[in-house]
Amino acid sequence: MSPPSALPALSDVDREQPRCPPEIADNESADGELAEPATICLPYRPESVGIARRFVAAKLREWGLDDLVDDAVVIVSELATNAVETCCRTRMFVGVRRPTDRTLRILVGDGSRSMPVMVQAGPDATSGRGLAMVHRLTHGRWGVTPLPFGKVVHADLATPTPTSR
Repeated sequence: MSPPSALPALSDVDREQPRCPPEIADNESADGELAEPATICLPYRPESVGIARRFVAAKLREWGLDDLVDDAVVIVSELATNAVETCCRTRMFVGVRRPTDRTLRILVGDGSRSMPVMVQAGPDATSGRGLAMVHRLTHGRWGVTPLPFGKVVHADLATPTPTSR
């Protein structure tokens, strides 16, 4: 048995669910990207949020972007939680991209056409702060792409300035 922090293979996550449709997993082209895009499809279950966090953290460490792990984990956690709460019956996907040397893009796609809304949560509210945190961490660089079968929410983080050699 693998340790709790290990990423499960897709077949271990949920054998009864089909794989993500190619149009979801390949939503963004790898052409011109700095690193091979990474995508994982997950069932709509609360435990998928933890898997999404570990997946993104592992990919960022692999790419040498350790300084972005904390913010990226908060972002993917909020976006994946929102996707889980849509209660769709298909799979959601989580993707990580490096479209440029200055940008890390986190994507979460789900089967709901309901658009996320940033609300002003009151001091006693027990929820409603997630998109505001995403907005703050990305300096407003996030958005939604509606699709015929759902949507993709993306959030961009600026990568550290490369050092000259």
